[in-house]
Amino acid sequence: MGCGKMGSALLEYWKQGDEQFTIVDPGLMQAPDGVRLFQERSSLSDERFDVVIVATKPQIIGDVLPDYVAHLADGGYVLSIAAGASIDRISGLLDGAPVIRVMPNLPAAIGQGVSGICASPDTATDHLRHAQSMMDRTGTAIVVDGEDQLDRVTAVAGSGPGYIFEMARAYVEAAKGMGFTDEQARDLVLGTMAGTVAMAQDQSDSTLGDLRNSVTSKGGTTAAGLDALNGDGTMSRQFEACLAAAYERAVELR
Repeated sequence: MGCGKMGSALLEYWKQGDEQFTIVDPGLMQAPDGVRLFQERSSLSDERFDVVIVATKPQIIGDVLPDYVAHLADGGYVLSIAAGASIDRISGLLDGAPVIRVMPNLPAAIGQGVSGICASPDTATDHLRHAQSMMDRTGTAIVVDGEDQLDRVTAVAGSGPGYIFEMARAYVEAAKGMGFTDEQARDLVLGTMAGTVAMAQDQSDSTLGDLRNSVTSKGGTTAAGLDALNGDGTMSRQFEACLAAAYERAVELR
């Protein structure tokens, strides 16, 4: 139900499984390979589906979701990627159907996303297992205990790419200020960030503090840079404020 930017990105990886997908989206003119597309729900006739995927804008859910009650098969469930629409709201609009909410993040578009999964209490084990299987195709998926925890996933991972892009942008601008061209600065910064993350993932037995210390010689250049960056804890406090603000907004939207 709906297939915007995020829905389309996820679908490219979901298609790698055994499921067959049908999209209903009045604004979509061409379906991905192997997927049926209808502009109108009425074109579904009396078809019923094992899963109804809510991938539309949250503000129109109340108007259109009740029409899909008849299309959810007995024993089926609802998978929602609609940000800000609670499980209770979605379930209520679909006659009490079990609901699994998913909060993906942008790198899911390249199969490297981090997603949070939260299920309603009446969700069957098979439902949750299936939802996990689908999200695992798009990167890493973690199951959380409730929607408050999902809001915290939103603050850390859902909004996280924006924080990283902003850090990279500021880092690149600083590199350009040292005399590098746009291309040189971007290569230097993104290459450094990508290699450092890959190393941290490869050396997961080491803490991030240990890895930082391994490249920080006393009185050296890295120590001087780190002291300017976070010597008084300003950056740490800014990250705490960043996550708190995003979490509080996620709660408000729910």
